[in-house]
Amino acid sequence: MNLPPASRFPCLRLLLCVLLLAFAAGCSMVRLGYGQLDTLAGWRAQDYFDLEPAQRDSFNQRFVRLHAWHRHEQLPDYARFLAETRSRAERGLRAEDILWLIDGIKTRYGVIAARAAPDAAELLAGLTPAQIEHLKRELAQGNRKFLRENRSNESAENRRLAQNRRTLNQLRDWVGTLSAEQEQRIVELLREVPLTDRLRHEDRLRRQQEFLALLETRDGDRKTFAARMRNWLVNWEQGRPPALAKAFEDSWRKRAEFHAAVDALLTPAQRAHLLRRLQNYSEDFIALAGEGQAVARSGQSDCAKIAAC
Repeated sequence: MNLPPASRFPCLRLLLCVLLLAFAAGCSMVRLGYGQLDTLAGWRAQDYFDLEPAQRDSFNQRFVRLHAWHRHEQLPDYARFLAETRSRAERGLRAEDILWLIDGIKTRYGVIAARAAPDAAELLAGLTPAQIEHLKRELAQGNRKFLRENRSNESAENRRLAQNRRTLNQLRDWVGTLSAEQEQRIVELLREVPLTDRLRHEDRLRRQQEFLALLETRDGDRKTFAARMRNWLVNWEQGRPPALAKAFEDSWRKRAEFHAAVDALLTPAQRAHLLRRLQNYSEDFIALAGEGQAVARSGQSDCAKIAAC
């Protein structure tokens, strides 16, 4: 899936992963991973930007605030979103349901991006030329990894094999074991889904070039820089050339039709597996949001005790 390119800014990538964990990992990872986001975000920021101690402290303080807001304000919404997804999956997914799911993820990314944008602009405005060069090297390394994992410089058949393997693994995570007949049919259905790895790579490069060009203006007017950074983060599809935008739109439609066709292949046991996964994620988000509220109440109580003294 080519979802919002949060990987170009580490804290957004990590928060978006909370919403996308259902596509990748076990339910317990939601609770374990979410509680460690501040540490993980610090590591990722350091990897990308080679921050100095004062910059790391500033990043960590800002991320703690963003994380607390996300836990309190966004996780309950994620739980409702997954509950609705479960209802749709229970009666059978149609292509329009897949498109609704994709739009929902994009919308929630936009909310995170808008919230993070002011702090992102403030931090990025302080980067040194050496840190920009470090970032360029990190982006180039990530691009090479993308091409290698998707086999994008190889033949169409090898690229198709990489897509087949990735898609089958994702489906097994969702619905459990697939029969040999189901796998064969899924591979046949995937033939109707266009290969998008090269499109995604082109879009990665576009976004990175926009980001680097934006960073070159960081020494100018701070309000202008902040407004441009917010626009870049929130309106991430805006700069696509018309032909690229149409190619992505067509690929989304084909992907939605594919998932609807796969849904029709599921056995009752596989659908039950899917519904349990969605229910568990929803419950995890509710529990995490509740933990945040409990911490906040505890902190308020402690403050009241201190004030009384």
